[in-house]
Amino acid sequence: MNPLKILYIALGFCFFGLGAVGAFLPVLPTVPFLLLASFFFAKGSDRFNAWFMSTKLYKENLEGFLRSRAMTLMTKIHLQGLATVMMLISLLVVPVLAVKIFLVAMMVFMYFYFARRIKTVTPEEMLLLKEDEARQRA
Repeated sequence: MNPLKILYIALGFCFFGLGAVGAFLPVLPTVPFLLLASFFFAKGSDRFNAWFMSTKLYKENLEGFLRSRAMTLMTKIHLQGLATVMMLISLLVVPVLAVKIFLVAMMVFMYFYFARRIKTVTPEEMLLLKEDEARQRA
């Protein structure tokens, strides 16, 4: 097996583990880690990618988002709030100027991405999207 594919699979499991822990700990964001796990599993192995996409964690946290590219306003606020707090803590603790600049750039990009690339829907619209997805799967 290609060493790069082994690395992708290993990174997929690392980020899957972090995402799983994040599902139970409110200070650790789940979705970004699961998105990374999805990326690495897709690059590393069709078999592991299929397994990952069949997990409850994937179905509850990513499946709908990846299909509709939409979130409720409260979901956006929750994700951005947690990510901002974690980045601000790093910003205050790390003394390296280049890292501070990078973190600020990441926060700007995160807010831009959430505002411009992820559609905001009402909870009712999100429920309709999930029902449509369930019908398509059946």
